[in-house]
Amino acid sequence: MTAGATLGNFADGPALRDTLAARGLDEFVAVRKSAALARCRDRMREADLPDRAPACAFLVPGRIEVLGKHTDYAGGRSLLACAEQGFALLAAPRQDNRVRLWPVEGNAPCEFAIGPGLSPAAGHWSNYPMTVARRLARNFPGPLRGADIAFVSDLPPAAGMSSSSAMVVATFLALSHANDLPSRQEYRRNLRTPEDLAGYLGCVENGSDFGDLAGGRGVGTFGGSEDHTAILCCRADALSLYSYCPVRHEATVPLPPDAVFAVAASGVVAEKTGQALARYNRVSARARAALEAWNRAAGRSDRRLAAAAVSDPGAPERIRKILLAATGGEFSGADLADRFEQFYAESFEIIPAAIEALRHGDLAGFGAQVERSQGLAERLLDNQIPETRFLARGAREQGAWAASAFGAGFGGAVWALVPRARGEAFLSAWSERYRRAFPSPAERAAFFLTRAAPAAFAIG
Repeated sequence: MTAGATLGNFADGPALRDTLAARGLDEFVAVRKSAALARCRDRMREADLPDRAPACAFLVPGRIEVLGKHTDYAGGRSLLACAEQGFALLAAPRQDNRVRLWPVEGNAPCEFAIGPGLSPAAGHWSNYPMTVARRLARNFPGPLRGADIAFVSDLPPAAGMSSSSAMVVATFLALSHANDLPSRQEYRRNLRTPEDLAGYLGCVENGSDFGDLAGGRGVGTFGGSEDHTAILCCRADALSLYSYCPVRHEATVPLPPDAVFAVAASGVVAEKTGQALARYNRVSARARAALEAWNRAAGRSDRRLAAAAVSDPGAPERIRKILLAATGGEFSGADLADRFEQFYAESFEIIPAAIEALRHGDLAGFGAQVERSQGLAERLLDNQIPETRFLARGAREQGAWAASAFGAGFGGAVWALVPRARGEAFLSAWSERYRRAFPSPAERAAFFLTRAAPAAFAIG
């Protein structure tokens, strides 16, 4: 595929598959994504766009949070990979400021004009692209072109694999392409690296400022930029270590060549709306409250829990004592101390030890650290449900090297790292065991294999 591509270039065929394979996709995944892009092209044809219309395609993966449960917004670490599942979209720039989004399947189309006064409906998928468009109108003043966008996703929705953040990234990439945002002074001043862009898109979601790009209302979640970092920055066949606030790449750790991820989407949705949104935001609020209690008692002004934890060699123990004694707030001292303990162990003990084990080929040691992380999520974060507990434990009992729930919690998915040669047999046994134990959610569950895939990229 060359620059100046048109809709007609995205017919499913050998040329497109070869282009995708050259970007690091496995042969069978390239076939699947080529067919998905062709379906997007057909959807745009149905909307009367001609084959000669200029167009660009984007593949935007979901992410697997290997380790790093609720650490990013507190400045901690996470260990990440991209999945082969994700969004495929075609975008054709328009001459006006309207954005028209056509899901290839399922949802009804969505149309709106880019502007600073957009008012998205919380709980509807259009909240994510409209939030992006509103933020761009505020951060990149002047006329902005819209786009016609057709998309399809094979990510299980609301399953903890960042389908919502993938939609944010996908919309931004399409509108950035339509407007050549990288040529704008505001972009060059604030978004110098892919990590900068990931941090910015996290702020688009949570409503925070980024550099001199002013914030506003986000999508309603008080999260960080882990998802966007994985989607934009991870590498194929490896795990990527990042820390946050700001986003910093710390290490890339190759996976064993015979390893593959088995993923189980539990069928219990981890939707960040309504009561589920309140539970998610409560976990992040505990981290903020812990930081505030420390700063108040210690006379400090640390901006993130990670900064507090490394402020001096004795800080972790002092923080524990201060939090246990805290009174008068929304959370008990024990609640705050538990939240700090999980955050500190995950970021400063578990992740470094897990990486060291992987580098030495010690998969048993890696699995032990992952199991500790899962245990802390169950006991201290309290964001696990019976289904995710069962799936993580069952994967280990069936011989997975490591297994853990991931994402926001209160539903969602579990990953297991297994030998590639046993992948299909493992998946079959894992899903059957789950079906017997939880027949109702199992009807909505999805089980699949994925390698650690490339980050998002453009074609055309």
